[in-house]
Amino acid sequence: MKNTRFLLAVLMLALLARGRSYAQNAAPAPIDERAAAGDQPDDPGPLAAGLSPKLKRPAILKAMKMVADWQIKHSEGRYNIQWTYAALYDGLLAASKTTGDPRYHDRVLQVARDNHWELGPRFGHADDGAIGLTYLAFYNDDHQPERLTPTRDGMDKLLARPNDPQKNLWWWCDALYMAPPVLAELSVTTRDKRYLDFMDREWWLTSSALYDPAEHLYYRDDRFLTMHEANGKKIFWSRGNGWVLAGLAFVLQRMPQDCPSRAKYVAQYKEMAERIAALQPADGVWRASLLDPDSYPNPEISGTGFFTYGIAWGIENGLLDRKKYLPVVTKSWQGMLSHIYADGRLGNIQPIGGEPGKFKPSSSYVYGVGAFLLAGSELSQLSGK
Repeated sequence: MKNTRFLLAVLMLALLARGRSYAQNAAPAPIDERAAAGDQPDDPGPLAAGLSPKLKRPAILKAMKMVADWQIKHSEGRYNIQWTYAALYDGLLAASKTTGDPRYHDRVLQVARDNHWELGPRFGHADDGAIGLTYLAFYNDDHQPERLTPTRDGMDKLLARPNDPQKNLWWWCDALYMAPPVLAELSVTTRDKRYLDFMDREWWLTSSALYDPAEHLYYRDDRFLTMHEANGKKIFWSRGNGWVLAGLAFVLQRMPQDCPSRAKYVAQYKEMAERIAALQPADGVWRASLLDPDSYPNPEISGTGFFTYGIAWGIENGLLDRKKYLPVVTKSWQGMLSHIYADGRLGNIQPIGGEPGKFKPSSSYVYGVGAFLLAGSELSQLSGK
């Protein structure tokens, strides 16, 4: 009897251990994209006090850490590799480097490990490849092959994909943030020019379809080519153009100086920066619709964060005149600070969508936090001490 009990106990322990091992190695459960990315509660509490609007490094880092600390805690149980979080990870990795706090870096690294360095499931979809930029950043730390292989294999399949003359690969402007930086970084990492050449071709196909050469802004997609706002103006979505301006900055910093088409990217970047700066509201924070702000009166932080990052990067790298553009990013940073709550929540971020929309002041979504952290990281370089 004793032997039987002993054998049963051993068997039970083995089964429990096997169950734990399976749970640890199983793929993460599917996540509701919208629920995971953010929320907009009715009562988010009071706004933060004690944040300095001065463009000084200690003040910038204080605001960044306050927001990043809230976000990494708020996202527990929701982390994933969708585009929403890929943009957050861009900001968290920049914040870790800028603040010297390894927690942001380490939390993103754990996500990458938990997902086995895999891209999203939709082949060829820019949103599902955006996480590749995170993986490449970690690969460049120590060149472990498993950190590179899935992204490289996915992009190799993309390069072999037959062209569809009926529809561009990147048919919506947000895609210019999601996919081109991954290809540009992969080209640098592998020293394989094919990735950059592919990116270059696809970028200008999208630009030809969606960039308005008179307004120097991008339509979100071809639905808006003939649509107008309530005031009769064309519809140019703030965050959509923020994605593009930040995407241009990401690509340019990874593109060789002697790249034959580099001047075209610089020209488009400068055109957009000048137009966006001219549309800045008095409080520094752009609205969801760039040409009809009165129809969407809430300040919109995700577009503003990407604009601030993109313009600050251009100042720091000599593409934009410091005297002309520094007041623009100073005002936008100060404006964004006024939408941070006492617990660190960053509000007034438009939820997931593809056009201008309305939302609650408490609305906080991870990609907007990523944009804010990118902006703060770049501004800290401009601010000196």
